[in-house]
Amino acid sequence: MTFRRILVAIDEGPVARHAAEVAVALAARLEAALAFVHVVDSASDYAADVGLTRGDLERAARQEAEAMITALCRQLGAPAGSAALTPFGGAASEIARAARDWAADLIVIGSHGRTGVQRALLGSVAEGVMRHASCAVLVVRPA
Repeated sequence: MTFRRILVAIDEGPVARHAAEVAVALAARLEAALAFVHVVDSASDYAADVGLTRGDLERAARQEAEAMITALCRQLGAPAGSAALTPFGGAASEIARAARDWAADLIVIGSHGRTGVQRALLGSVAEGVMRHASCAVLVVRPA
């Protein structure tokens, strides 16, 4: 199997950064297209509390996510033209949806490797992505 379109899920943490490093290296080796996805938590319930409209809050959140992706791409030397996807919603389902919509054949995602009570309380985005994904998933552990 050859991977031609690699989607990497990122957030601001070091585990996601390591996953992005792996994805950039893999994409370069395979000459694959690369996309970065950061799921924006829909905080629209809090818009009135901070004096913004829902639309204003969502635009600001999306701009912040896009700036984070741009900075990470620059830092890691990601290929020019890498896609930046910033959907709203639940992380696992939106990452899987982004992979389907972008026609990815591999998702790269970091995992903290929590087990037991920590995993039950905090959940596992990587596990959710594996359950919902329609393509292969590479789970990267902390460096």
